[in-house]
Amino acid sequence: MANNDRHNAPDARSFTVQDAILAYLDSVRLARSANTARTYRNALRSFSASLASHGIDPHDNAASAAKEDWIIPFIGDLKPFAPATERLYLTAVAGWYEYLAAEGMAPINLPRLRLLIRRRARRPGQRLPQFPRHAIESILAYATYLTARPVRDKAERLRNLRDRAFLLTLADTGLRVHEACALRRGDVDWGEAKAVIVGKGDREAVVRFSSRSLSAIKDYLAARSELDGACGKPLASLPLFARHDRGAGRRVLPISTTTGRTIVHQRARQAIGKESEGNITPHSFRHYFVTTVLRGSGGNLKLAQELARHRNIAVTQRYAHLSDDELDRGYHEIFEGDG
Repeated sequence: MANNDRHNAPDARSFTVQDAILAYLDSVRLARSANTARTYRNALRSFSASLASHGIDPHDNAASAAKEDWIIPFIGDLKPFAPATERLYLTAVAGWYEYLAAEGMAPINLPRLRLLIRRRARRPGQRLPQFPRHAIESILAYATYLTARPVRDKAERLRNLRDRAFLLTLADTGLRVHEACALRRGDVDWGEAKAVIVGKGDREAVVRFSSRSLSAIKDYLAARSELDGACGKPLASLPLFARHDRGAGRRVLPISTTTGRTIVHQRARQAIGKESEGNITPHSFRHYFVTTVLRGSGGNLKLAQELARHRNIAVTQRYAHLSDDELDRGYHEIFEGDG
């Protein structure tokens, strides 16, 4: 009998806790990404070890005997972990309890389980978005002059033009990296300097382009015109940012999100050196965009929320903090000024 059939069989209540854990992880593996499945596996392994250390052997105890209270010592065992890991692991284990309830393996009181977690787990602190603004500006300045660099062949020249346009687009539109990578030529209204995209949560949205980002994109596409014209496809269907590597050859293929991240990491390293490692990501450019809007609009939260496409203005509000240089200036005006 197949595993899935066995897990859904009427005698599923005779499963041990370990059997139920394996069945749950099977369902996660089929429905979620490989990364998520790995995280959940680690979480349930820790939960199983926690049960055993508190006298509940997962191999001997029936899944039907599962209790919400088992989560309490597990929460205590998670204290040495980072808060983010604690939240992930508790989400995974809560999913296991939900699985038991849904499959009829145990009479789990899910509201009580959530209450126990809410009362005992650490609350995530709200951290201000941090990004090195001056570093982003240094990267953008470096990108502006990429086209002046000597190149070995046409492909390298196209990569330089593409990367300049890509970085300026991230900085001046607030696009998420996967959204920028998915853009097609036909998505852009060149006259209105806008593009209609399907963003986070499958919501349609309008994104606006600055004159410098559009100019860089046009330079790139002009240099790519021969390649685009020879591919035999309608121009509107072609990617805005294409691959220029041996694997692509003469085909016009979109860059992947991984390539988009690589562009950011590589150009950041070239522009500012090793200090970019671990500090500069594609999302740093989105932080830069939101903060730039707030600075330029005198702190207009509603404008920044709409342009950044945040559903909740509380997310935007996290960016509405004074930078260190502004705090320094204000302090010295108050305490060191004349009068």
